[in-house]
Amino acid sequence: AGPDLAAALDLADEFTALIRKQSTGTLKEWLTRAVLSPCPEVSRFAEGISRDESAVDAAVTTRWSNGPVEGHVNRLKSIKRQMYGRAGFALLKARVVNAA
Repeated sequence: AGPDLAAALDLADEFTALIRKQSTGTLKEWLTRAVLSPCPEVSRFAEGISRDESAVDAAVTTRWSNGPVEGHVNRLKSIKRQMYGRAGFALLKARVVNAA
């Protein structure tokens, strides 16, 4: 399992570099190697990505990210959870507006 594990870890590192835009390789090249991987988990992951390859390729190649939106959603949900059962919408709205 040594060489197979090493190959799987290398593919995982390459995918991480692609997502973080630190790699010069392309998603198509990575998918070609990953589907042929001896590690079934890696090849299944690559097959799943292949099903929506255009969306993943757009995430890898464009500079846009939905990270800031997800951060705001997380902040709002945290405030909501802190207040669960304590008050109504008016207080929630006041906390969100004042926290921003």
